[in-house]
Amino acid sequence: MTNKKLKVTMIKSKIGRLKNHHACLKGLGLRKMHQTVNVVGTPENLGMIKKISYMLKVEDI
Repeated sequence: MTNKKLKVTMIKSKIGRLKNHHACLKGLGLRKMHQTVNVVGTPENLGMIKKISYMLKVEDI
């Protein structure tokens, strides 16, 4: 089974968000506004992306 790659960009600030939302950003490797990272679409990463989807822009690679 091959997992697709995703390009994830943080488009909203993490200031004032819940602690577990901060943890999701850290788990995805996002630290700054408008930072973009490439992640593999594993169930763990997809769950974090779904939880904080209002803060992210996600594109397929």
